[in-house]
Amino acid sequence: MSTDPKTLPGADPHTGNREIDPVTGYDTTGHDWGGIKELNTPFPKVALAALALTVIYSVIAWILLPAWPLGRDYTRGVLGLDQQAMAEARLRNLTDLRAGWLNRFEDPDFAALSDDPALMALAMPAADRLFQDNCSACHGRAGGGGPGFPVLHDTYWLWGGAPQDIALTLQVGINADHPETRWAQMPAFDWMADEELSEVSDYVAAMRSGEADPDGAAATLFAENCAACHGEGGVGGLMNGAPSLVDDAVIYGQDADTVMTTLLNGRQGLMPYWSDRLSDAEINALALYVARMSDAAGSTPSGATE
Repeated sequence: MSTDPKTLPGADPHTGNREIDPVTGYDTTGHDWGGIKELNTPFPKVALAALALTVIYSVIAWILLPAWPLGRDYTRGVLGLDQQAMAEARLRNLTDLRAGWLNRFEDPDFAALSDDPALMALAMPAADRLFQDNCSACHGRAGGGGPGFPVLHDTYWLWGGAPQDIALTLQVGINADHPETRWAQMPAFDWMADEELSEVSDYVAAMRSGEADPDGAAATLFAENCAACHGEGGVGGLMNGAPSLVDDAVIYGQDADTVMTTLLNGRQGLMPYWSDRLSDAEINALALYVARMSDAAGSTPSGATE
């Protein structure tokens, strides 16, 4: 490729000069884009300066900060910074700050804890963070529950809504791997005749509105097969995980089709145990937080059971 300016596109064959733009005073490159001619302008000095500064900064950063991987390790830099060590130090500081009030929750005297407004002002925001980090994925950010996960901000409870009951559920879980876990299972009734299944599903679906016929054949089927767990009249079991069927607290749905699915397949939810992840004090604080959610939501449904 020739470097002779006289041979460049648009250059004068005698002088090598290209056409000068009358507005800017720059010569052109000789390229013509549909009547638009490209100027031969120099690279902006500010861009060159910025590029030089980034190179200088990168060299300084390589020297001062952790930068270069060395197999399983890395260079610490002149400043000796270590983000993991910094994070661990901050976590220790946070733990030290919380220890002053969190240690009080090691004694599960929930009445005394609740009666200390200064303590509650410190503990409940931290307990909310525990809830958001560990519970909200299933129960919702405000405890509103969802399909398969019970609501926590009302006053309907499967295993008791007192703080000590909630703390135990957090400790051992439900249908979990903990040796003392709470067990609850809705067995499948697929052995029943189709006509009987249809009668029971319609009956249970009508219980919430009070329209179920207490003297019909379906009521007898319910009493013989369901009342042992769900209670007479479907008011719910006492600390056995069987929900009431006559209130608004529905986990899986109580329309006839959903009830039929439950009868055919059974249900067995899972609540993991948290005693291997949270301390006793954190569990007690979280239990008190959950127990207070119904008060915060102003939810006081009639006929509530624990």
